[in-house]
Amino acid sequence: MKIASKFLSLMALTGLLVFSSCGDDDDGGSTPEPTKDGIIESQDDADLDAADLKGSVTADIKLDAATEWTLTGPLAVKSGATLTIEAGTTIKAVAGGTNVYMVIETGAKIMAEGTATDPIKITSAASNPRSGDWGGLIVNGLAPISGGGTSTTEVLPLSYGGDAVEDNSGVIKYMILEYTGARINGEKEFNGFTFYAVGSGTIVENIAINYGDDDGIEFFGGRVNVKNILAVNIRDDMFDWTQGYQGTITNAYGIRQSGFTAESEDVRGLEGDGNLDGISPDQEGQSDVTFNGLTIINEDETTNFADLIKVRRGSSITITNGFVSDVATAEDFIDCTDKKGHAAGGTITVVGAGTVDIEDVQAGDNEVIVTATEGETGGVDAALFSWTSILN
Repeated sequence: MKIASKFLSLMALTGLLVFSSCGDDDDGGSTPEPTKDGIIESQDDADLDAADLKGSVTADIKLDAATEWTLTGPLAVKSGATLTIEAGTTIKAVAGGTNVYMVIETGAKIMAEGTATDPIKITSAASNPRSGDWGGLIVNGLAPISGGGTSTTEVLPLSYGGDAVEDNSGVIKYMILEYTGARINGEKEFNGFTFYAVGSGTIVENIAINYGDDDGIEFFGGRVNVKNILAVNIRDDMFDWTQGYQGTITNAYGIRQSGFTAESEDVRGLEGDGNLDGISPDQEGQSDVTFNGLTIINEDETTNFADLIKVRRGSSITITNGFVSDVATAEDFIDCTDKKGHAAGGTITVVGAGTVDIEDVQAGDNEVIVTATEGETGGVDAALFSWTSILN
């Protein structure tokens, strides 16, 4: 009996030791960190890290307003995937220059539907934010560009262009971008919003760019129409297009506020080209742009604009209800000429105020018809952009 009892006690002790040993293995060590591979394949993917937002998005994901998101590198949405950004979301981009940006590639979509009370904001994470802290937002589409076919973006090795006039890259509403425009060099720069061959099926309404180191918004071809654009304190051009952009812009308001002295070599309110860099004047499908409501204001006495309105290189232009006010001295009020080709024609109706010389118009060989009058009112009502709190 004693031998049997000792045997049973030994067996029990052995089992207890084994059990304890297994428990130590399970609980004693720390849980390994999920492996990151730079690809975001689901909402639960380890790479969808709010404190380290970057990577290639290959599935539908959502950025919610309750989370503090920090953009730390390139976030690239790949073909077939959709990036949804909830109304009221704020994303802070580290001051990483050209290595920090968001891009919606061809075949992908962005669904960023902010509201007037809950806009979406992407801004700098720096304690002392500056223009050019990060790149900006790029959307690539499959709509036509001048000359047809495809091209490669200025700042990334990504393709854009095609023949899908109604291509749909999603929805952007009530979005603010701040401290954008990081520069690669003097010829290659990010903008605030850059639309490469974006189609007319895309909805873009109520957007704002505040403190941009290059252009506020630039269109490279495409057919997207945009409603209500605000560009504030832009170092280069407020509104820019090239490479066969054909669309209607309703209510564009650009202002350089007093004290914002950063400037490029050729500061302009509008700069429009028919073809890319004027190197293909004979291409089919050159730019043809309509502005229904335009305001350009320069409040800084030390900044001299090269041109307040510059349209050239085969682009056609229609501007109704325009207003331009300048307290400094612009080289030209309206210039439709260029050594690489003049504007293709069109009409401009605008009121000039401040130092603007309404007789200073270079109509070009194709005689853009300009109706300019002096006055203190006209253009776009700034109240349209009260939702941004930028002009308050």
